[in-house]
Amino acid sequence: MSHPHFTDEIAERRHELPLAVTRRAALAGLIGSTIEWYDFYIYGLAAALIFGTEFFPSFSPAAGTLAAFGTFAVGFVARPLGGVVFGHFGDRVGRKKALMLTLFLMGTATVLVGLLPGYQTLGIWAPILLVTLRFLQGFAVGGEWGGAVTMVVESSPRHRRGFYGSLPQMGVPLGLVLSSTLFAAVSALPDDDLLAWGWRIPFLLSIALIAVGLFLRSHIAEPPAFVQIKETGQARKLPAKEVFRRHGKAIALTVGMYVSAGVPFYIVSVFVLSYGSSQLGLSRNVLLTGILISAVVEAMTVPYFGALSDRLGRRPVFLTAAAFTLLLAFPFFWLLATGQTSLTWLAMLLALAVAHAGMYGPTAALYAELFDADVRYTGTSIGYQLGGVVAGCVPLIAGALVGAAGGAAWPIASIWAAAALIGLVSALATQETRGRALHTDHDTGD
Repeated sequence: MSHPHFTDEIAERRHELPLAVTRRAALAGLIGSTIEWYDFYIYGLAAALIFGTEFFPSFSPAAGTLAAFGTFAVGFVARPLGGVVFGHFGDRVGRKKALMLTLFLMGTATVLVGLLPGYQTLGIWAPILLVTLRFLQGFAVGGEWGGAVTMVVESSPRHRRGFYGSLPQMGVPLGLVLSSTLFAAVSALPDDDLLAWGWRIPFLLSIALIAVGLFLRSHIAEPPAFVQIKETGQARKLPAKEVFRRHGKAIALTVGMYVSAGVPFYIVSVFVLSYGSSQLGLSRNVLLTGILISAVVEAMTVPYFGALSDRLGRRPVFLTAAAFTLLLAFPFFWLLATGQTSLTWLAMLLALAVAHAGMYGPTAALYAELFDADVRYTGTSIGYQLGGVVAGCVPLIAGALVGAAGGAAWPIASIWAAAALIGLVSALATQETRGRALHTDHDTGD
């Protein structure tokens, strides 16, 4: 009698695609994800540097920044809704079609932000429309991550899912590189020009990027796991209801694991831009350059950690990185407080290229392997995006807490440490998923 795991592996290999098809899906996932996250992050950078004065000029500088971070957080509130809607569409109609739609919606909302007149022209309608467009951005990105990683992981060989699944994950640091590079460039403009029109350039350039992304995604095929669902008539009428019924524990654990990676990430990439310049006297260019350097390095370390999870397992890699993130919480702010450029960059490098990358690299394969094929798009999206709600509100909460503490960093460092601890506990409660079958004839649920 053959071993069950060996039988599963033989069956899984029957569904494996040619390597060229896997690479095409991974490339489309990487580029499409990079574009979507670029769109999402340029808003965060503008919220930290521009929107407080452009759309909330009647507020005090501190209140205007908090209001701008509030509009940033709106995008995260919309993400779970987008995960449910696009997950439903992706699990019933097709991964590819859902991903095409998320990219188009994101691009449209981003370009419209770049065209939106400020408070001086539209009055109260300016911030209202800004919040609406940010909601649409969040709604779109809510369906992007789950779809991209599901598409790639389902198209990958069993023994390389961690590596190929991490390629769309590279879209996060690469999107940050693109957005930081362009904002660093426009930030070199005189302040009057930057506020008048310069900040709009990164938003309007999204038109060209979206066209490229849509072209690439139109040339990929549905993965075998979804084709099998359609051919056997196993698509669920309500994937969201089904995923909570069968995978409630998995959703809770994926939320916890996302929190540990997402909270420090948004503290570094969004909140520190405002905190470092206003409280520590660090120059805007030093902070943007630090983020840029760290994101470039992270784009290389994310696939490394993804590949490492193929050899060691998803849990050991994630647990080690989560423990390192916990230990880094307070030293990160101590390094920033020195005011030295090299130590500021070192802090950002450790936070993004080591701590965040170590947790984020194996996440795509780990999340996808936790859910059955008929609800995988929905399950991965909901878990990831509910965690995103927590992480996205952190810049707003951090601004309020640090202000109340007279500029001291200990409140936000404490939030960072608590988030890392939550991820550590969640990963400990998660079973190892490496090598798990992805097709419905072998999926067993929770």
